[in-house]
Amino acid sequence: MAEISEKVRNGERLSLEDGVFLYRSDDLLTIGQLANEVNLRKNGKKVYFIENMSLYFTNVCEAHCAFCNFRKDEGDEGAYTLTPEQMIAYVDQHIHPGVREFHIVGGHNPHVPFDYYVESIRALKERYPDVTIKAYTAAEIDFFSRISGLSYKEVLEKLVAAGLESLTGGGAEILSDQYRKKMKVDKANIEQYLDVHRTAHQLGLRTHTTMLYGSVESVEERVQHMLHIRELQDETNGFQVFIPLSMQPISPNAGIRRRNSAFEDLKAIAISRLMLDNIQHIKAYFINIGTQLTQVALTMGASDAHGTIVRERISHSAGALTPAGITREDLIWLIKGAGRIPVERDTFYNEIRVYE
Repeated sequence: MAEISEKVRNGERLSLEDGVFLYRSDDLLTIGQLANEVNLRKNGKKVYFIENMSLYFTNVCEAHCAFCNFRKDEGDEGAYTLTPEQMIAYVDQHIHPGVREFHIVGGHNPHVPFDYYVESIRALKERYPDVTIKAYTAAEIDFFSRISGLSYKEVLEKLVAAGLESLTGGGAEILSDQYRKKMKVDKANIEQYLDVHRTAHQLGLRTHTTMLYGSVESVEERVQHMLHIRELQDETNGFQVFIPLSMQPISPNAGIRRRNSAFEDLKAIAISRLMLDNIQHIKAYFINIGTQLTQVALTMGASDAHGTIVRERISHSAGALTPAGITREDLIWLIKGAGRIPVERDTFYNEIRVYE
């Protein structure tokens, strides 16, 4: 730990072995302190949040990932595919003037053409021209490529022309072949996930990226996942934020032993901050770890508290017990309570308002 501390304080890059050592250590306070030092160097005491809405056009999906309770087959009870008009009616009902971003993800629905996904974006952008559209995961872009016969670049160009401005980070899960086989991740593989983001960065899009931890993966696989992301960031500098996502059990009635511990969740955030020296922000995702643990995470490497969301569905279709959304006032209170400075941002981390 002393050697790692010296590396961190000298600005030296940590290795796979260093990351594995940190995961196997029970010295959370030292790990958190180091992550806090790195974060303060990068971001000072500012913690960012955004007024956003999560939208889901369809939950019909051809993939059968073992961890997902959101997906449905066509014809299943609860399966849906909204028309652009239906989504606009939903947004009209729930939006408020402060919303700056639509966060859009959903199923890989093979029963509608690629044009459906393009027109969904176009309709939203035409109705809400001032709201940034952050839409689709790399796995969805790969799916669109397969159903359309277009390259990743062509798919992205069509979506950008319709109003797409950034990609979401989902679909990464754990970037390990062994993990993806065990968890039946029958969608974009490691290289495809990375290549979609590489292509997006080459087109000038700034994107997000995630890690879904806490199931069958080893700590070595978690750290290697971060190294895959770090290497691509060295190449493109296109990732804005890394988001560790705590795996949710299938049922909200699942007991404590089926959930990641607070210790593991804080360690994931802190180690992410230490390993990913070339990514500006690490997000504490309150949907998966809860608001109080998010507050603690702000002192252990996290510089982003996500956003208002309005109504989250994917984690809550599994066993998430957290709020499905949060108000701007509560986010500000939460950040200030950790001794940090709340900063309202846009999708690209431009500062809108600082709450001193």
